[in-house]
Amino acid sequence: MNSRALRAVSRDIVRELGVFAKKCGKVELSPVEAHILIELESASLTSLQLVERLRIDKSNASRVLQKMLEQGLIEWQAHVSDKRSKQAVLTLAGKELLQAVHGQYDGEINQVLQQLSQSELQALEAGLFLYRQALMKARAQQGYQIRPMLEADNQGIAAVIRQVSAEHGLSAAQGYGVSDPHLDQLYPCYQQAGAAYWVIQQDSGELLGGAGIAPLAGAAGSVCELQKMYLLSSSRGLGFGQRLLNIACDFAQQAGYQQCYLETTASLPAALALYKKMGFRQITEAMGDTGHHSCEIFMLKDL
Repeated sequence: MNSRALRAVSRDIVRELGVFAKKCGKVELSPVEAHILIELESASLTSLQLVERLRIDKSNASRVLQKMLEQGLIEWQAHVSDKRSKQAVLTLAGKELLQAVHGQYDGEINQVLQQLSQSELQALEAGLFLYRQALMKARAQQGYQIRPMLEADNQGIAAVIRQVSAEHGLSAAQGYGVSDPHLDQLYPCYQQAGAAYWVIQQDSGELLGGAGIAPLAGAAGSVCELQKMYLLSSSRGLGFGQRLLNIACDFAQQAGYQQCYLETTASLPAALALYKKMGFRQITEAMGDTGHHSCEIFMLKDL
C-alpha cells in the first residue's frame, strides 16, 4: 500500500465514523465534545493536556471547554500537585451524557464487527494496532529525517559511534566497531555497488545516528552485512531503529541480497531485542570476515 491509497482508506473510515458531523448521532454533542468526555472518563486533565491528546488548537479547545462548562458537563478543580493549574473533571450530567455516547457507538460498532469472521477480526485488530503505532511514531519523529549519508557527515557520524560505544563500554582496545581504521572516513566505504549508509538528522543539523549495508567480506555475494548501527540516547524510543532497519533491509533486497548478517553483543540488549523483532535469528557461528573479534552474538535474516 502506498501513501495515496492509505490516505484514501483513512478518509473513508473518517467519513463512515461521522467525524465531520455536527453532532454524535442522536446525542447533542459534537465529536470534539464527545472525545473530551471520553478522555476525562479515565482521568482529570488540564486544558493543555486535552489539547495535546486530541491534537486540537488551544483556541478551539478553550471555546469548547467553556461551552461544556456552561452546559454543566464539566467543572474545574484545583490541580493535585500544581496549584497554579486547573483540571477538568466530569460532572454527573457529563457522565450520564457520556454513557449515552457509549451506548450509541457501541451498538454501531458491534454491527460493524458482526460483518467479520474471527480470523478477519484478528487481522483487523492487528492492522489497527500497527497503524496506530505507526502514526504515533511518525508524530514523534517530526523534526528529524533519515537520509543517505553525505561526505560532510563523516565527522558527525564518527562522533556518534564513539559516543554510543563509550556509553556501553565498547572500546577500541576490545576490538569493537569503534576500532575500525576508516571510522573517520565512512562515506567512501559505502559508495561501492550494493552498499549504502543512512543517517538520522535533526532539523538543527545535528546527526543522531545511522546504519549501513555492505557486502559481507569473505562470504558469498548473496549475503550482506548490517553495519555501524548506532543511535544516540536522545533518538531512542522514537521508532528510528525499526525504521532504519526497514530501509536497510528493503535496500538489501532490492540490491539482490538473499540474507543479511550482523554481529552484536549482549551489552546492547535493546538492539538485540529489536533485531529479533525484525526477523533476525541467532546463529551459532560467525560468517565472513568482519574484522571484529569481540561481538559474541551472530544473527542472520532471510530477505
